[in-house]
Amino acid sequence: MTKYLQMTALVFAFALASSVIVRTQEKPSTPPAAKPAAAPLTPLKLQVLVSRFQGEKKLSSLPYTLSVNAGSRASLRMGAKVPVMMMMTANMPKDVPSAGPIQYQDVGTSIDCIVSTAQDDGRFRLDITIDDSSVYGDGPNTTDNKPAPGNPSFRSFKANDSMVLRDGQTAQFTTATDKVSGEVVKVDVTLTVVK
Repeated sequence: MTKYLQMTALVFAFALASSVIVRTQEKPSTPPAAKPAAAPLTPLKLQVLVSRFQGEKKLSSLPYTLSVNAGSRASLRMGAKVPVMMMMTANMPKDVPSAGPIQYQDVGTSIDCIVSTAQDDGRFRLDITIDDSSVYGDGPNTTDNKPAPGNPSFRSFKANDSMVLRDGQTAQFTTATDKVSGEVVKVDVTLTVVK
């Protein structure tokens, strides 16, 4: 029995010694490499002002504000669906009503903006797309292109361009004149770095 205990103790000592040798031969673990720090976020506020003028008289001024981080994008969608009665006149019998089904036309404003990270001089590049549509009113108008009252006419305005602004700067994005009404549409953009 003592031989058995001696043999067991010897096997145990050998196993213990070999595990110590294996551990000492393992390479020391190196701490994981630190990830590079992410660039700090720069929160921005963009104000897009869509104004309509008839001559020198301001007819409307609609502000839209978007919050976006530099190096990312922002989108705004605002509008409604306007019902439009479809007229059926071709080859219709006299006893059938001429009003047809109702279809819906989207009207409103869509703004998409991609803002770059700050350049070395503190300016930001903005890639902006503005799509604005609305219904002409039924009031009196001097143009011959105006439809009869009750028949809606839709106008649209779309602009896509880039501009460079710094903190607190306002610039005119675009100006356009409506062929039917003579209204002038002006779009101004202001960029503000949020502190």
